[in-house]
Amino acid sequence: MAPEAFLPVALIIGYLLGSIPFGLVLTRLAGTQDLRSVGSGNIGATNVLRTGRKGLAAATLLLDALKGTVAVVIAGYVGGPNAAMLAGLGAFLGHIFPVWLKFKGGKGVAVYIGVLLGLFWPGALFFCLLWLATAFTSRYSSLSALVASFATPLFLLWFGHAALASLIAVLTLLLFYMHRENIKRLQAGTESRIGQKS
Repeated sequence: MAPEAFLPVALIIGYLLGSIPFGLVLTRLAGTQDLRSVGSGNIGATNVLRTGRKGLAAATLLLDALKGTVAVVIAGYVGGPNAAMLAGLGAFLGHIFPVWLKFKGGKGVAVYIGVLLGLFWPGALFFCLLWLATAFTSRYSSLSALVASFATPLFLLWFGHAALASLIAVLTLLLFYMHRENIKRLQAGTESRIGQKS
């Protein structure tokens, strides 16, 4: 298959990998209540943490990130850099709009990290360090994600990765959209902090 012909396949592969709802699967296997009825109702690691199961939250974060990384690595191996970036986009879209859950998924932070890890690992490291610094000072997961994702495309541009910066900028816009209610709560001072159950 020619590299150009593989591009739509890469997007589909990424979407299917990204749409696996690990948070929901792990909490169901562990016998907890439906994750969508807890806290924010989100299927990501932050909401899994609100169940009190730190191990499950860590596993969810890792597996959700790996969805993005695996999609990027597979597509890049078969179709090259453009296929890798399209697979990363597909994985992100699959996570936030999974067909299996009526297109109501997670907010994409872990997959965002995983995509960066597969495409340019210093970008993932930068994101994580800035996320941790913001989380340590504010204890807001959502604010940490917003700050880190806003800065990451600029970091990538600084290192001369214009195409990747463009992709990550698109993911950042989608991430901000998925956090629109969090932004309203942050402005109102009613956003839940890390470790808070509701």
